[in-house]
Amino acid sequence: MATAAKASLLFSPSPAPEGFLTTRLCKLFPTQKPSFPTPASSSFSSITLSKVLSADAVYTKLPPRLRTARQEQERDAISLLNERIRREHAKRDQSHPLRPAMDSEEADKYIQLVKEQQQRGLQKLKGDRARQAGAGADDAAQATFSYKVDPYTLRSGDYVVHRKVGIGRFVGIKFDVPKDSKEPIEYVFIEYADGMAKLPVKQASRLLYRYNLPNETKKPRTLSKLSDTSAWERRRMKGKVAVQKMVVDLMELYLHRLKQKRPPYPKTPAMAEFSSQFPFEPTPDQKQAFLDVERDLTERENPMDRLICGDVGFGKTEVALRAIFCVVSTGKQAMVLAPTIVLAKQHFDVISERFSRYPNIRVGLLSRFQTKSEKEEYLSMIKDGRVDIIVGTHSLLGDRVEYNNLGLLVVDEEQRFGVKQKEKIASFKTSVDVLTLSATPIPRTLYLALTGFRDASLISTPPPERVPIRTHLSAYSKNKVITAIKHELDRGGRVFYVLPRIKGLEDVMEFLEQAFPHVEIAIAHGKQYSKQLEETMERFARGDIRILICTNIVESGLDIQNANTIIIQDVQQFGLAQLYQLRGRVGRADKEAHAHLFYPDKSLLSDHALERLAALEECCELGQGFQLAERDMAIRGFGNIFGEQQTGDVGNVGIDLFFEMLFESLSKVDEHRVISVPYHAMKLDININPHLPSEYINHLENPMQIINGAETAAEKDIFSLMQFTENLRRQYGKEPYSMEILLKKLYVRRMAADLGITSIYSSGKMVGMKTNMSKKVFKLITDSATSDVHQNSLIFEDGQIKAELLLELPKEQLLNWIFQCLAELYSSLPTLIKY
Repeated sequence: MATAAKASLLFSPSPAPEGFLTTRLCKLFPTQKPSFPTPASSSFSSITLSKVLSADAVYTKLPPRLRTARQEQERDAISLLNERIRREHAKRDQSHPLRPAMDSEEADKYIQLVKEQQQRGLQKLKGDRARQAGAGADDAAQATFSYKVDPYTLRSGDYVVHRKVGIGRFVGIKFDVPKDSKEPIEYVFIEYADGMAKLPVKQASRLLYRYNLPNETKKPRTLSKLSDTSAWERRRMKGKVAVQKMVVDLMELYLHRLKQKRPPYPKTPAMAEFSSQFPFEPTPDQKQAFLDVERDLTERENPMDRLICGDVGFGKTEVALRAIFCVVSTGKQAMVLAPTIVLAKQHFDVISERFSRYPNIRVGLLSRFQTKSEKEEYLSMIKDGRVDIIVGTHSLLGDRVEYNNLGLLVVDEEQRFGVKQKEKIASFKTSVDVLTLSATPIPRTLYLALTGFRDASLISTPPPERVPIRTHLSAYSKNKVITAIKHELDRGGRVFYVLPRIKGLEDVMEFLEQAFPHVEIAIAHGKQYSKQLEETMERFARGDIRILICTNIVESGLDIQNANTIIIQDVQQFGLAQLYQLRGRVGRADKEAHAHLFYPDKSLLSDHALERLAALEECCELGQGFQLAERDMAIRGFGNIFGEQQTGDVGNVGIDLFFEMLFESLSKVDEHRVISVPYHAMKLDININPHLPSEYINHLENPMQIINGAETAAEKDIFSLMQFTENLRRQYGKEPYSMEILLKKLYVRRMAADLGITSIYSSGKMVGMKTNMSKKVFKLITDSATSDVHQNSLIFEDGQIKAELLLELPKEQLLNWIFQCLAELYSSLPTLIKY
C-alpha cells in the first residue's frame, strides 16, 4: 500500500524494450551518432557530473554557481509538483520510513482480514447499543450498527444534523395532519437559519444525527439554510474527504504491520504448566483473552498489536504474564512499561513473585529509585541480554536503553503517556509484539479497535467475588468527608484521599489530623524523594498507614486489598478516564467499596464537566470501562488518529455523522482503489520529440548517460524521477525549455501509470485518458482536488477521463496542460487506497 507520494513503489516495472533508448537518443540528438557505450549504472546519482562548464558556452551567460543560485529561486511547474509531493509525504510520514511495496494480490488478502476484524470489533458495540435499546441477545447480535439518533431521545434545543440538509436545532415532536390525508402523524420540527422544517418521525430516524463536537462547546458555528444546501454539501464533502484520508492512513499503517514477519513462538508444555499456577478460576472473557494472545504469538507470523480492555482487577495482568512467559522462554526479552514508578514497582513485585520458580529468567526494574551506578549496571545487563524481563517507566524508551533481543512490549495504561512516548511505542510495533492493557482505553485506541485496525480482547465479566463500587457524587462538605472516612476505619479498612494537585495536600493533612488524631496519616506525590515515596506506599499496603492523602499518582494499577474507600476532591478537574481509574483503586476485595466524588459548587461546573460526572454515575456497574471510554469518545471526540490534536473536520459535520461516514468508508474500503499499471504499459499518444540545444548538450558530461538515467528514474518511481530532476538542476542549473518538455513527458507517463491510466490521446479539442479506475474513485479524486479548473473541466464516461478544451492547443502547450491536470489528480491520491 502506498500514499500519493509512494504510490509508484508498488510494482516492479518491466525492463525497457531493446533499442528503446537508442531510438530515443537519435531523435533527441540528431547530430550525434547512436552508437554510445552502455552506462555502467542507470542511477543518476552514480554519474560523475563534476565537469566545469566551458567559459565559451552559449547556453548561458552566467557562471554555473551564480546560475544555480538564481535559478533555484525560480518556481516552475516541475518544482512546484516536487515540493507538493514532498510536503504531503513529510506530513504523513514524519516517523515512518518508506514502506515496502505491496502487490494487488497481497492487498486483497489483507483487506479481507481488515474487514473480518472490523466485523468482530463492531459486534461488541452493536450488541451493547441494541441491549441498551431493550433488544434481546439474539436481536442484539443481528442489530445494524448506526450512529443515527432516536428522535424521541432528543430534548428541545439540542442540535442535530440532517444528512441532506445540514445542522439545525431540534424544537420538538408533535402530531400534524398531512395535506393528502385525514390521519394525523408525528412530525419532528427542526429550526434552521432561514425557517422551520418538519419531517415524519420515521424519516427523521433514518437521516438525523446528534450534533456533538470534540470539545466543550456544543454550539455549531452556524445553522444551515433550507433554501441553500450547497454550503452544507461542501462541508459534508470536506468531512468525507477527511474520512477517506484517515482510512488510507489506517490501511497503510495496518498493512505495513501485517507485512512484517517473525517466526511463530512454539507451544510448549511449560506454557501450560505456567498457566496452571494462576490461583483463580478464569472468567469466560479471560479465557478468550488468553486464547487470543496465545494465537497471536504461536499461530501468526505478524507481530501482535492487541488491546486488552478490562476493568481493574479483572485479570489483564495475568494475560500479560502468560504472553511474557511465552516470549522469554524462547530466549527473547520482554519490556513492561508503566506510567508511574509506583505502578512499575508493583508490576516488578508481581512478576518477580510469579517467575520465582524459574531461576533462569531474570527480572529487572529500571527506575529513579536506583543510584546512577545501579542504573548503569542495569543498562549494561539489558544490552548484554543478562536481564530477560525489564520493568520501568518511560525511561525504558530512552535512547540509552539498548535491548539485546526484544520480543515483547507490554504497555499498561497507554493513555497516561505523552505524545513522544506514544510515538516511540508506535515505532516498536513494526518489529516486536505489543500488548496494551487498559481499563479505559483512550478514545483513539478504542476507535482503532472498533474499526478493525487493531486487535482487541474485552474482559467485561467480573470475577465472582467482586461487587460493584458504590459511587456518591455531591458538593464538598467536611462533615461528609469525616463520615465517609469514619465508616471505613470502623470496619478496619484504609482510605485514599485524592486531590488534583500537590498544592492543598498539607491543608487536607492538617484537617484530617484534627478529625482523626490517633490515626496514622501520610502524604504521597510524584515529587517526593524516591525512597520516601516507596516507603510510604509499602507502609500503606501493609496497613501501618490508614489514610493516604495523594495526587493521581495512585491512578493506575495499585492493588491494595483492604483499601475500600476513596475520596476525590475537586472532581471536576479530572478527566473521565482518570476518575474511572481512580475509582478502581478500591473494591478489590469482597467488601462493598465506596467512591465519594466531591465538587465545590455545581453552578461553577461547565456542561462538559457535568456530562462527565453523569457518565461516571451511570457507568457504576462492574466491567463498564469499555462503555465509559465510548462515552468519553462521544463527549470529547477521538482526536486525530496520529496525534493529540483534535481534528477540525469533525466540527464540520459533528462526531456522530463523522463516525458513520467512517464506518461506511471502511466497509467499502475495497471499492476505493487505484491499481497502478506498469510504466511501459502507459502509452502517451502525443507526437512531441523536442530537440535539445547543442549548447546544452555540450555542457553535459555524458548526454546519453543522463538521458538514460532520466528514463530509468521514471521507470522506477516518482521519487527517483524527482531526485533525478533535482540533481540535474543542482549540477547544471535550470534546463532549457526542450529539456523541460522531455522531463514533463516522463512525469506524465509516471503519474499516469500510478493513477491506473493506460493511455492518453488527443482528438481535436478533446483530451482522453483511458483508465482502470471506477467512477466512484474518479469522483473522490476530483472532489478533493484544490484546482477548480481541473475539477470542473474533467468528466468520466465509458472508462475514460475526458476534457473538452476551449481550443485545439499546440503539442507543447497540450503536454503542459496534461502535466498540470495529472499533477492535480496525483496530489489528490492521499484520499484513496493505492496499490
